Amino acid sequence: MAEEKYLWWQTGVIYQVYPRSFCDSNNDGVGDLKGIAARLDYLQWLGIDAIWLSPVYPSPMADFGYDISDYTGIDPLFGSMEDFDALLQAVHERNMKMVIDIVPNHTSNQHPWFIESRSSRNNAKRDWYIWKEPDAAGKPPNNWLSVFGGSGWEYDDHTGQYYYHAFLKEQPDLNWRNEHLQQAMFDVMRFWLNKGVDGFRVDVMWHMIKDAQFRDNPRNSHYEPHMATYEELLPVYSTDQPEVHDIVHSMRHVLDEYTERMMIGEIYLPVEKLVTYYGMDNRGAHLPFNFQLINLPWKARTIAAAIDQYEGSLPEKAWPNWVLGNHDQPRIVSRVGMQQARVAAILLLTLRGTPTMYYGDEIGMRDVPIPEAEIKDPQGLNMPGKNLSRDPCRTPMKWNNDIHAGFSTAQPWLRIDENYVRYNVRSQQQDENSLLWLYKRLIALRHEHATLCIGDYKPIYADMQLLVYIRQHKEGDRFLVVLNLSHRPCCYTPANFSLSGTVIIASSRELENQRVKEYILLPGDEGVVVKLEE
Repeated sequence: MAEEKYLWWQTGVIYQVYPRSFCDSNNDGVGDLKGIAARLDYLQWLGIDAIWLSPVYPSPMADFGYDISDYTGIDPLFGSMEDFDALLQAVHERNMKMVIDIVPNHTSNQHPWFIESRSSRNNAKRDWYIWKEPDAAGKPPNNWLSVFGGSGWEYDDHTGQYYYHAFLKEQPDLNWRNEHLQQAMFDVMRFWLNKGVDGFRVDVMWHMIKDAQFRDNPRNSHYEPHMATYEELLPVYSTDQPEVHDIVHSMRHVLDEYTERMMIGEIYLPVEKLVTYYGMDNRGAHLPFNFQLINLPWKARTIAAAIDQYEGSLPEKAWPNWVLGNHDQPRIVSRVGMQQARVAAILLLTLRGTPTMYYGDEIGMRDVPIPEAEIKDPQGLNMPGKNLSRDPCRTPMKWNNDIHAGFSTAQPWLRIDENYVRYNVRSQQQDENSLLWLYKRLIALRHEHATLCIGDYKPIYADMQLLVYIRQHKEGDRFLVVLNLSHRPCCYTPANFSLSGTVIIASSRELENQRVKEYILLPGDEGVVVKLEE
């Protein structure tokens, strides 16, 4: 039987770059493509295999690039198409891959498609968006809400109908039931694939098809006043419709026209629904994003059970993935603290499947408080008083202790954490006990040992403090991972195997190179990777 081939997106580490906040080359306070290119050597030093680039398309920036006015261009804020081509070439010259965002659920209201669609009820592109008559009272067609607050419907005086927008009114939803729209979007994908991008991260994949009958969403009996207003209803008819899988399959078919290209799906759904996005016979998304480590309480038993459920729910030959943070969620340090963030790094980079890192997590960046007068994020602006702005997790990368942390010489578009003088890339590169070096060594360990990339996951033990598992592969080394997810010390004594090995990585390094036999003593906030002896 031939040995199974594992592709780059299965064995590699993916790193999300939020372009506005990564590095500013022209000193206008906003990051750009040339800035990213200037920092590729750092990512190569860290050991990153693939970069995921958040949107750089032309956009009015109502939602900072997720409201696209041209799917095949580059916004001048970030540079030019020549800059993009140069960045892609530089990435590939370093034997890295580049995945870009695609936003197929909605466009900007300034996109030519929508301008045409809005021009008259008889326009050829009218059905490319979701237009409905008012109800008998002249109100919106149903009760669907916008994720960013308020009704999901906007009335258009010019044509006397409502259009649906799952997000801002400046982001009208596309009608994926229209075959001409489908083909236009598939051509967009081919445009970028022909340029050589290695794949796509598909924004809000589970939103792409809506209930054909446009039925009202039911009320959420668990809604609390502090929650986003969107959560007043359960979006059972406005998201995750059965027909969405046909669309995902068609998108996968486009990717399969090319060699070794991949598709990530952004999907915030329970595991049992999430795994359906792998598709029949794994012909859907290669990696439906698994956000459990972002959303779950940081408790050993809870996480252990979630890993087991996920592993048990995966279709045959489906490839797992794990994420600690992204541009929409509070940073890991702000959720669990700096010391547990070190333990989280070990967890992310030793679980089975593809890990995705969020820029700055490797140096322990935390959410930065933003005064209300400085809030830029529409989610925060539209629901004041709920602290729902995503700005705190999107602040500029801290490169050094120069002015504005080396991000720019101009005032950055968002505040920079005041601790940048002490906590930055340059200072941590010089300190091998730093979080940055822990990430670097964990990534190097994955590259050195195929077991940590493609080996089996074997759950061993979990209690109120400890999470313990083994990674093993028939032709490789065996690794025992013991993580203390509490602040209190503990002792782990295996009950079902004989412990003998060497600690090769520890979150605080004091335990490294120690031989362990019979039991392991862990201080609070400590995690270890043990290379087991046969």
